[in-house]
Amino acid sequence: MDEQTLCVCVASGQIQAQQIRAFLEASGVPSALRGESLSKTHGLTLDGLGRIEVLVAEADEERARALLASAETGELQLPEDVDVESS
Repeated sequence: MDEQTLCVCVASGQIQAQQIRAFLEASGVPSALRGESLSKTHGLTLDGLGRIEVLVAEADEERARALLASAETGELQLPEDVDVESS
């Protein structure tokens, strides 16, 4: 990412950060992570330690925030009657 980046989300640890990043990337929004190194070495996610920022290009900020808001409200969930194993 060579452009100016903005934080669109703060995750509590690597697992959550990687899930958010994968979601954005799958939706066509390139992203990067910036965070506390203690989360990698000690697995700490206490009191801001382990905080990881999800960054996107300034041009993608609005779309990324809209996608994250849709996920937060449950708009992107699969209906219960969808058979995901047969796809």
